Amino acid sequence: PRALLRGVLTSLLILGAICSYPMIAKWLAEGEEKELPPMRTINYSELEMPPPLNKNEPPPPKIDLPPPVKKTIKFVPPKVTAKEVEDEKMPEIEELKKVEVSTVTQEGVGSIVIDEPVREVAKDTTDVNRNKVFLIVENQPEFPGGNTALMKYLGNNIRYPSSARRMGIEGKVMIQFVVNQAGEIADVKVLRGLSGDCDNEAMRVIKSMPKWKPGRQGGRPVKVQMVVPVNYRLE
Repeated sequence: PRALLRGVLTSLLILGAICSYPMIAKWLAEGEEKELPPMRTINYSELEMPPPLNKNEPPPPKIDLPPPVKKTIKFVPPKVTAKEVEDEKMPEIEELKKVEVSTVTQEGVGSIVIDEPVREVAKDTTDVNRNKVFLIVENQPEFPGGNTALMKYLGNNIRYPSSARRMGIEGKVMIQFVVNQAGEIADVKVLRGLSGDCDNEAMRVIKSMPKWKPGRQGGRPVKVQMVVPVNYRLE
């Protein structure tokens, strides 16, 4: 019986192997048919070389950066305002209003200063232009009687304007004028003013001056420009 059982088992194993062989063979065949995806290869000989650098190509433009901003402080100009002056009633006393005349500026109701420029003699005097206005000539113009007579004349004729006295206005008026070839006063103007009334009074007296002795250049009378400062001072 043991030998019979062994024979039966052997027969069954052989039969099972025969029956399962087609399935095993098919499975092995399917595994062989499956292929892995192709691998991408790179051949260095097929790569393109980069273009050569152009040495003659101009460099890129230089970008100018703005200079660094420095710290600044805004300047605000001072605001000038006119200070109102109280209109006080001043006594109508002539001794307080007189205009004094002096060769120098001094305290007082008024003073006249005559500035004499440094005298320079022109080298070329052969051809003198009679229409030219000179600043300095060989012989300067002169008021009749000299500077002393001029100061006396201005002092006797200039009056301190009442409006300027009431407002307490003091200062200097610069009057420019021309003494022509005939010694007459012309082209009177204000170089630096003080007030309308003070300017007009100074111009009025300058225009009313008598004829001067004309200035001379190269032996001929010429036009000469003069400047007279008139100082108004309150005591």
